[in-house]
Amino acid sequence: MNIPLPFSLIVCTYMRPEPLLDLLQSVQKQTLYPDEIIIIDGSTNDESKIILKENRFQNLKYFLASEENRGLTRQRNFGISKVSENIEIVCFLDDDTVLEPDYFFEIVKTFQNNLDIIGVGGVAINENNWKPQDANISYNPKKYYLFEGCFYKEGLRNVVRNYLGLASDLGSGKMPNYSHGRTSGFPMTGKIYEVDLMIGMSMSFRKIVVDTIKFSRFFEGYSLYEDADFSLRALKFGKNVINTNAHLSHFHAVSGRPNQYKYGKMVVRNGWYVWRVKNPNPVFKDRLKWNLITVLLTLIRSANILTEGNKKAAFTETLGRTIGFFSLCVNKPKIE
Repeated sequence: MNIPLPFSLIVCTYMRPEPLLDLLQSVQKQTLYPDEIIIIDGSTNDESKIILKENRFQNLKYFLASEENRGLTRQRNFGISKVSENIEIVCFLDDDTVLEPDYFFEIVKTFQNNLDIIGVGGVAINENNWKPQDANISYNPKKYYLFEGCFYKEGLRNVVRNYLGLASDLGSGKMPNYSHGRTSGFPMTGKIYEVDLMIGMSMSFRKIVVDTIKFSRFFEGYSLYEDADFSLRALKFGKNVINTNAHLSHFHAVSGRPNQYKYGKMVVRNGWYVWRVKNPNPVFKDRLKWNLITVLLTLIRSANILTEGNKKAAFTETLGRTIGFFSLCVNKPKIE
């Protein structure tokens, strides 16, 4: 890699001082260090601010979000407004991630070597469930997804969809016309794979993208799927890819997350919104499959009321999904 492109890191945080510190300590160990680190803190207490005063990091700029700028979507847009003019790459990370030392080197190298690429994501190695195929084993394609000499064991929801003929025939990260794409990720082959969707925990864009489009205000509060919406709209500038050499870990800190009812409702309504961003005028077959899969996934989640230890969470999420589904009959989201 030649002289690296100047890049900025934006981290939006909310009530997670310890995970934020863990992330920044991993940034400190990077072989390629950010030209600026922009922290947008939506917390309602001073714990994150205090921990950053006690632990200094080079090139860090801290901003406490006001009430009107609080929430992931607004905080990200506010962070973009603080990026320096000379920056060429803007990286976003969740505050509960921890990076491997070459993460930024791999991200920036991908941009530098491929001018048609405008978005790059990494791989959460602690969530990667791909394993090498065994030549002596016959894998049931209804229960296993095979790719690049590796296999991925499908979850119940995908197994059922496979048997019912409702599964996507596209690769991981690609959104079919009826949405509900494959979410298996990729094996760590060291290759770069083209995708439609990236995950907000790890996504970076050329600055021209974030200067031109912003994160949608439709996604407020917890902002579920705002990353999918943004990465879909970014495709008009070029390609999105996943670099399987860009490694991090994602720990899903429980603080700052919505209750299961709100989450279930967002899964359906926000999912509908993102589907229509990708396919604004779906044909009857696409509409039918989106609705069938949404109902199927709600039924599968309802079965967890009997099988999971946290029955209340399963029940309230199922209720949220159900209310969200029927609300679409009378009050569909307006696409920006």
